[in-house]
Amino acid sequence: MPTYQQGEYQPINGAKYIGKHIPRYRSGWELKFMRMADNHPSILAWASESHRIPYIHPITGKRSNYIPDFFVVYVDKAGKKHAELVEIKPIGQTSGHARGQYDQAMAVINEAKWKFAREWCRQKGIGFRIVTEADIFNKPAKPRAARKPKIPKVAARKKR
Repeated sequence: MPTYQQGEYQPINGAKYIGKHIPRYRSGWELKFMRMADNHPSILAWASESHRIPYIHPITGKRSNYIPDFFVVYVDKAGKKHAELVEIKPIGQTSGHARGQYDQAMAVINEAKWKFAREWCRQKGIGFRIVTEADIFNKPAKPRAARKPKIPKVAARKKR
């Protein structure tokens, strides 16, 4: 089982951090996002795990709470202010990218959470965004169905 970077992050720009508790990161990607949120001049405020969104678990059918990773308030290039909930998630746990049985189950659960989150955010007038490693490292990934099939290499024939 892989191990992930985990720990507490001490915000450098304390006035920007609006969370009620010390932010905890559960992966290196979350840590990278925290550093970006803390230091980016267009981000006015941010919080870690600050909202709870009720949802129905798609496998158990039970009521549960989804806690998105981040809440951010930022100003775009036109000077307009935006607020968004942000979820950091491996692309392999999203629909269209999940391969193994575990990742496929996680993708089903995640899609249910995100469906409720999108509706909750729409009602509150804020955005919802899923950030994957493709976004963090600026390497867009195509859904599996859209990828070109791999053509096997044919052994070169020797000339006589």
